[in-house]
Amino acid sequence: MKNTQIIGGRRVASDNITELGENEIFVFGSNIQGAHGGGAAWFAHKQFGAEWGVGEGLTGRTYALPTMEGEASLKAAVKHFIACAKQHPELTFLVTAVGCGIAGYTPQEVAPLFKEALALENVYLPEVFIEVL
Repeated sequence: MKNTQIIGGRRVASDNITELGENEIFVFGSNIQGAHGGGAAWFAHKQFGAEWGVGEGLTGRTYALPTMEGEASLKAAVKHFIACAKQHPELTFLVTAVGCGIAGYTPQEVAPLFKEALALENVYLPEVFIEVL
């Protein structure tokens, strides 16, 4: 199992995370209600303990990042996530392509929100975000 790699000096999360290593956190797109019924949210619930009803924040071995409530909400949620990652340097956050599935955003729309995360050694972004940034 290798969920991370360094490409061109950037920390990249695998596109196919099926297991987590010690202190790894699966970051997935959610809705604010925490109804983890599809996509990565369903997988996070079934595989990594994302709690039903928790739409934002740390739960189980995951971080729920609400993506379905509009751009302003998504921007605020990413700021909350970055603050959490700064507060928890002992954890490694593996970000999926949040917002680019059911929520309907493109990597070009979402990736810039994660620009500050590039400086955090414990955050790994999906390659599609790295390509944009």
